[in-house]
Amino acid sequence: MAPLLFFLLGLRLAALPVDVAALTRHDFPDGFIFGAGTSAYQVEGGVAEDGRKPSIWDTYTQQGYSVNKATGDVAADQYHHYKDDVKIMHEMGLDASRFSISWSRLIPDGRGDINPKGLEYYNNLIDELLQHGIQPHVTIYHCDLPQSLQDEYNGLLSPKFVDDYTMYADTCFKNFGDRVKHWVTLNEPNVEILGGYDTGELPPQRCSYPFGTNCTAGNSTTEPYIAAYHLLLAHASAVSLYREKYQVTQKGEIGITLYAPWYEPATDASQDVAAAMRMNEFTLGWFMHPLVHGDYPPMMRSRVGARLPVISMELSKKLSGSFDFIGVNHYLMLRTCANDTAFNMRQRNYWADAGVVDPYKYMQEGHAEYGPWALGKLLDHLRVEYGNPPVFIHENGWPRIVKNLSEIETDDDPRSMVLQDFLLVLYLSIRNGSDMRGYFVWSLLDVFEFLNGYGLRYGLCGVDMTAEGRTRYLRKSARWYSAFLNGGELRPPASPKIPFYDSA
Repeated sequence: MAPLLFFLLGLRLAALPVDVAALTRHDFPDGFIFGAGTSAYQVEGGVAEDGRKPSIWDTYTQQGYSVNKATGDVAADQYHHYKDDVKIMHEMGLDASRFSISWSRLIPDGRGDINPKGLEYYNNLIDELLQHGIQPHVTIYHCDLPQSLQDEYNGLLSPKFVDDYTMYADTCFKNFGDRVKHWVTLNEPNVEILGGYDTGELPPQRCSYPFGTNCTAGNSTTEPYIAAYHLLLAHASAVSLYREKYQVTQKGEIGITLYAPWYEPATDASQDVAAAMRMNEFTLGWFMHPLVHGDYPPMMRSRVGARLPVISMELSKKLSGSFDFIGVNHYLMLRTCANDTAFNMRQRNYWADAGVVDPYKYMQEGHAEYGPWALGKLLDHLRVEYGNPPVFIHENGWPRIVKNLSEIETDDDPRSMVLQDFLLVLYLSIRNGSDMRGYFVWSLLDVFEFLNGYGLRYGLCGVDMTAEGRTRYLRKSARWYSAFLNGGELRPPASPKIPFYDSA
């Protein structure tokens, strides 16, 4: 899932402070994985085929709430073209493919009977990847809760979610774990709950005034923290199950993937410096601190107070160390402006608790920068504050805005340059001691973007979304990435002036 509101931004470039000799993939550690990613609802299509039932994303888009009323009903139609896509991956030289399993396709009602056609599809996809020498890195839950569970008990707001999610994860481990060696429990839980339960801009569209205006139910002051707590419980439950029942025999590893921009102060003023520090704790620390230290960050605990659910001693032990790796989705650095007035409000939401102006609204005014160096600061933070966990960069990419969906564009040199910038920073972070395990470009193909529909393209490979057969075509960035994976060199960019996105 690409980050929030890129389609509104005009970002300034911060020059990349690197001066290194040409690099190849062989300069990265032995076993370092290079790949690309997608997710089920964003790429598969076939939403009403072969027994699949609706997820909350189907309901949201089919009711016309997404940008330009776009849906994932067909998307890139990978459900019917997965063999073609695996062939593309193989020809590019990818080590791995990151994808997610659709809960609604595998267990259509959220619990109960397995859908044989869904089981067959994911078995076929995994086998096809392995036959082409490509590792499957599988996300169990990528924000697409079965609608039936949302209807029954309000989804993430109920502890019943934890039991249903654990049974679903068990089904995945049992049926695919003999071949899948890299599992992700949750993708971007820190984004899902803000969009779904604070601002209400994303499904299931719960919020309260004045923090959100497009909701018929919800409480922005409490529900984000309740939903996050249940996601933490679900993660810990799945990891415990995997370690106790499957890991020894299946010899895989399991982790979680977090959305992780890096926050910098908007000015040198002490209040903005403090605000940036708070935002890094509120965004990344919200989940990392419990996973490493067994409780929420002290700053967050003190500011949110009793609205933050209690983590018992038993749960603390279960959460601490409940990962073999951490996945990071990183795209940009956000400038942060303090807003202490909001913290003094009687009713507060997430941004008010953090005492900041909503960084996404703030950067619509131009207060943001494109700076790959921010990835280095993020990785240093993980290394110093959280014990240097093994890390995969699970999403990183460059978007292009398009108004004409039938446009076929292959010239995307800026994407190649941006990816080079990030890989150079990643290399320097490894030299600085960060325990990096792999890097995945978002995305392999053009997909349905959760916040932007089809008007924003991240794909190394383009997809003609107006063609019945969803024709694929290679962009220059795909050829560049392939050349790098096959021994080509990285070099510092010739020009420091690269816009974060290009508007057609």
